[in-house]
Parts: sequence; structure tokens; C-alpha cells
Amino acid sequence: MSEPLIIDQTMLDAASDAARESPRGRRNRNFHAANEAPCHRLLNAIEPGSYVAPHRHLDPAKDESILILRGRLGCVFFDAAGNVERKCLLSPNDTVGVDIPHGAWHGIVALESGTVFFEAKAGPYLPLSADETAAWAPREGEDGAAVFCAVLHSEFDWALPGKAGSAGVSGR
Repeated sequence: MSEPLIIDQTMLDAASDAARESPRGRRNRNFHAANEAPCHRLLNAIEPGSYVAPHRHLDPAKDESILILRGRLGCVFFDAAGNVERKCLLSPNDTVGVDIPHGAWHGIVALESGTVFFEAKAGPYLPLSADETAAWAPREGEDGAAVFCAVLHSEFDWALPGKAGSAGVSGR
């Protein structure tokens, strides 16, 4: 039998350090033993400027849950044409999580350094199919990705320190 794994601030610090050192600006700390595992549980450390291209999961078993542990994370939900339908700001002191149903177009953006969230979804890991990637958004590493990431970040300008606005969830 395995020993329990304690998730503490030291583990979050290590994940954040690894994200800052990564060229992608993010790093997973998996708790599942292999990509073939039926349930994926992981820490995801992400830094501002890391681009997670909008995507969806079409498999009915691939609903995705995110709980914020540290920092602030913007979640943006899109319609099929790429228009922002809804967004939410996750922070440990307010809206702490989101459950994303399969089929929902979504993207995330770190709003402060040291952001770490817990993610759970069904395995096994499979690369996104063409139908799960947004034709209206650049893929990671493509021309325009940094600009698109900045646009997503700007959806949360109201939440920057010194700005007036409400926290949590908004429709559009």
C-alpha cells in the first residue's frame, strides 16, 4: 500500500518554481500514476503569459473540475464562434472553483505569479482531436498566440489591483 501524499505549501512552491523555469510557463504535478489512469488528479502551476489555447473535451466522461489553491486564475467560456459567453475569476478567498462540462469551449489565464490549481478529470490522457481545438484561436506556439493570451488576460483587467469591479462570475 502507498503512503498518503501530503499536499503542503512546500509542494505548491516546488510546482510554482517548476512553472517559472518552464519555457511554457506552467507545470503539472500529477498524482495519478500514469497517463492511462482512469482518473487524473493534478496540481497545475501556471504563470502569467502562459497560453492555454481554448479547447473543449467531447468525451462525455471528460467533465473537468478546477479548484484554485493559490493566486488568481481567469476562466473564459466561449460560444462555437469564439465569442466570450461567460467568465469567472477564481481566487482562494472568493470563487474557489469551477466544474466545466464536456463540450464547453474554455480557456484559462493566470492573473498573478505563483498561481496553482487542482484539476481533476477522467483519464486516460489523449491529445486533443481536431474537433476539440478551436479553429478561431491560435494554437500554442503559433503566431498570434501571445496576442490572444493578452486579450484573454484583458478580460480580467477589472480585477487588477486598484481597479473597481466585482469578483466572481460574470455573463456577457
